Amino acid sequence: MTHPLFEKHQATLEGAVAAIASRAYWSAYPEMPSPKAYGENAAEEGKKAFEAHLGKAFELGQPGQSGWLGGEKSPYGIALDVQYPVCDPEALIAAGQAAMKGWQALGADGRTGICLEILDRLNKQSFELAHAVMMTTGQGWMMAFQAGAPHAQDRGLEAVAYAWREQRFVPADTVWEKPQGKNPPLVMKKHFEIVGRGIGLVIGCGTFPTWNTYPGLFAALATGNPVIVKPHSNAILPAAITVRTIRAVLAENGIDPNLVSLCVTDKRATTKGLATHPAVKSIDFTGGNVFGQWLIDNCRQAQVYAELAGVNNIVIDSTNAYKAMLGNLAFTLSLYSGQMCTTSQAIFVPAGGIETEDGPKSYDEVCADLAKAVERFLSKPEVAHAVLGAIQSADTLERINLANSGELGKVVLASSKLDNPDFPGAEVRTPVLIACDVADEKLYMEERFGPISFIVKVADTAAAIALSERVVSTHGALTTGIYSTKQDVIDAMTEATWRSKVALSINLTGGVFVNQSAAYSDYHGTGGNPAANASYADSAFVANRFRVVQRRYHV
Repeated sequence: MTHPLFEKHQATLEGAVAAIASRAYWSAYPEMPSPKAYGENAAEEGKKAFEAHLGKAFELGQPGQSGWLGGEKSPYGIALDVQYPVCDPEALIAAGQAAMKGWQALGADGRTGICLEILDRLNKQSFELAHAVMMTTGQGWMMAFQAGAPHAQDRGLEAVAYAWREQRFVPADTVWEKPQGKNPPLVMKKHFEIVGRGIGLVIGCGTFPTWNTYPGLFAALATGNPVIVKPHSNAILPAAITVRTIRAVLAENGIDPNLVSLCVTDKRATTKGLATHPAVKSIDFTGGNVFGQWLIDNCRQAQVYAELAGVNNIVIDSTNAYKAMLGNLAFTLSLYSGQMCTTSQAIFVPAGGIETEDGPKSYDEVCADLAKAVERFLSKPEVAHAVLGAIQSADTLERINLANSGELGKVVLASSKLDNPDFPGAEVRTPVLIACDVADEKLYMEERFGPISFIVKVADTAAAIALSERVVSTHGALTTGIYSTKQDVIDAMTEATWRSKVALSINLTGGVFVNQSAAYSDYHGTGGNPAANASYADSAFVANRFRVVQRRYHV
C-alpha cells in the first residue's frame, strides 16, 4: 500500500526526478517572498514567529537534557538570547537507534513521502526561517529568504529525489529460477531489504546553516538513517526551527521523533566524541580545512562528506563586453560580502593587459576599472546593504583589516565600513581589492574568507590557465571562470577544469554569477579537488548511505 504522503507529494517528487535527469530549470518552492506565493499574511506571521523565539528557551523535548546553552551573536547587532537544550550525545544516539526500526519499516516510498511533507512544512515557514538565517549569519534579507529557505529546501528535495531514485533500483523481492536441464530447476525466493547504515551526523556552518545542511540531512534521512544535527554555535536557530518541524511531522505520522535531534555544544571535544562514535556512519561537514581534515582522518567508521576551503579564481583574457564583465564581477565580489564558498578570490590578468571592444586595457586599467565598478555598484546605500549584508565573524573582520593594511599587497580598493540605519550595530564592510604579482603566491594561494580579492598579474593567458589549474589541484576550488573572445582559449581553460575537476563559468555578463548554484541543474562541487570530496548532489552523495541486506530460501 502506498504511503498517503507519498501520494500527496508524488507530483513534486516526479518533477524533481525529471529535473535532475534533464538538468533544466525547475523549482518546487517559490524563490520570491511574495504574498501571491506564500499568502497575504505570511511575511508578518513569519516575522512574529521568529521574534517569538527571542529571549526564550527553545523546547524540543529531546532525551538526555542536562541544561541550556545559547550565546549566538547577531552580525546585525540585535539581541537574540535564545537558549537551546544541551543533551547527552549518548542519549541522542541511543534514541536515534531505537527510532531507526520504525523508520526502516516504512520503506523508501514511505520515507520519501514523509521527507517531502517535512520540506513542504518548512517551505510554509520560509519567512520565519529567513529571519533566523538573516539575523544569525548576516546575510541580506533577499539572500536570507532565498538561500536560507526555498533554495535550501530545493537542495533538500534534490537529495531526496536522488535517494528515492537510487533506492527504486532495488526490487523488494524476486523469484530466482535457474534451469537444470532435465532436472527440475532451482527455485528460490529472494527478498532485498534497504537498511540505513546508521546515525548520520550533520555539522552545520555559520554562514549557510540551512543551504549547506539540508542536502546531507535529507540524504541521510531519506535513505533510512537517524540524524543528529550539530549546528554552528553562532547559527543555531535556523537548525533548531528545522529540527523542531521535522520532529513534529515524524510524530504526526507515528514515527519516533527522536529519529532526528539537535546537538548543541560549544565544546569541540564533544563534537569530536560524537563524530568518532561507532554508531555514527555518515558525517556531513562544511567549514575550515583543519577540522574538516581531522574528520576525514579520524572518523574511519563513517563516510565523511566534506566541503572545505578553496581558492576560487577567474582568468581574464579578453572580452567584447567590458563594462558588463566588470559589473558582473562587482556583484560577484560584493554578494554577502564575499562570505560564500563560491566567491572568486583570485583574478588572473595578463601583464600585457586584455583586449576589449573599446581597445586594449592594461593590467593597471583593469585593476582601476574593477575598483570603480565595485564603488559604482555599491554607491546607493539601499543596494549596498541589501547585497553586502553584514560580516558574520570577528575573524573575517580581522582579515579585512589585514588586507586594508597593505600587508597582503597593493590596495587598489580599500574596504570601508558602512552604517546601516536599520541596524546600527551591524558590521558592514565593502570589498577590498589587492593587486599583486604572480610570484607572491603566499598572498593569494590560500583562502582569505570574506570580501577580499586579489588581482594577480601573470605573464600571459596560457600562464594564467596553467596557474588556475595548479591552484585548483593543490588548494581546491568550487568555482572558476574565464573571460575570452577566443575559442581556443576557452577550450584550453575547459580542458584545464576537466583535469583539475572544477566547475567553469564562461563569459558571464548578465544576471547569472559565478558564485550562484542552482538546485537540480548545477553540481555544487565535484568531489574531485581538495575543496570538497562530494557534490551537492549526485548519486554518489546518497548511494553509500544505505545497504541492501538480502534473504533467500527454496521455493
